[in-house]
Amino acid sequence: MTKTEVMAWLKAEQDPRGIENWKKHEEDSGGLKSYGIGLTRLRKYAKQLGRDAKLAKQLWKSKVYDAKVVSLLIDDPKTMTVEQAETQVDELQGGYLAHVFASCDATLAKAPFVLELLEKWIKSKDENRRRCGYGLLYEVSKWKKKSAPDDDAFLAHIARIEKNYKTQSIPVLMAMGGALLGIGSRNKELHAAALKLAKKIGPIDFDPDGRCDPMDVAKNLSHKVIKDRL
Repeated sequence: MTKTEVMAWLKAEQDPRGIENWKKHEEDSGGLKSYGIGLTRLRKYAKQLGRDAKLAKQLWKSKVYDAKVVSLLIDDPKTMTVEQAETQVDELQGGYLAHVFASCDATLAKAPFVLELLEKWIKSKDENRRRCGYGLLYEVSKWKKKSAPDDDAFLAHIARIEKNYKTQSIPVLMAMGGALLGIGSRNKELHAAALKLAKKIGPIDFDPDGRCDPMDVAKNLSHKVIKDRL
């Protein structure tokens, strides 16, 4: 598949309703345009394309949001480099791409250097890197493999969040909340520590227009499904 063919597909599949919604938040779009295609449809399309690092790099240069999302979804974690990640994190226009870049089953989270990168970004002075660092931590918190961090490492992350959460922006705080939710879903000890902090932080009101309910990590961690599983 070529970049031209992908762009033609995106244009053909454009969603007028999604485009109108995009225009409402145009000031936060970083100058990107969008065909208004939902993430679920883009994921399905990306699976059809398969891993293609060369095509991913070509699509990333586009000024179309949907194309950049596809780029992130089809990239190959085996060929990704720290230098590439550092460049891309500076190019996440408007923050809309950060979710797909660092969480939401992100390709970057599957790269062999992810543990070192998230540790570096979490401690960064750059807000976008901190946000993405905690997004990657959420992805890592779901690992079941032997290379996953141990409980002490996750407890250290909880302690860092407790120390710093009061001074963070809403996007970073939400990423912290996501990480707490992931960590607290691993086992009883981590659940107790994460839940205690989540109650201290309280619901995170991320929508000043009141269209969405606040992110309530404590409520989610207290759900019967999680408690029964643990």
